[in-house]
Amino acid sequence: MNNHIFPREAVIPMFGIPYYYGPTAPRQRITLQQAQEIALRQVPGQVIHSDLDMENGVLKYEIYILTPQNRIYEVEISARSGRVLSIEQENDFD
Repeated sequence: MNNHIFPREAVIPMFGIPYYYGPTAPRQRITLQQAQEIALRQVPGQVIHSDLDMENGVLKYEIYILTPQNRIYEVEISARSGRVLSIEQENDFD
């Protein structure tokens, strides 16, 4: 009898992005383009900078967006799942 546990495929409901989960799921991540699309759905505007960063063991994309009102927002997206981790308005132009 084969007792292997296979990863399951699912789709992030709101964004339609496929991902795998389960004990043998590959260490996949969403692409930068997918992260930017997710961020722009949350904060409309123009992407002015993007980073891939590891913080507290969580791999995440940091997407900076300039809105039509000339405000800058940082949207943090889980690189593994595509989940929005945080949205913060930047107070300066660093």
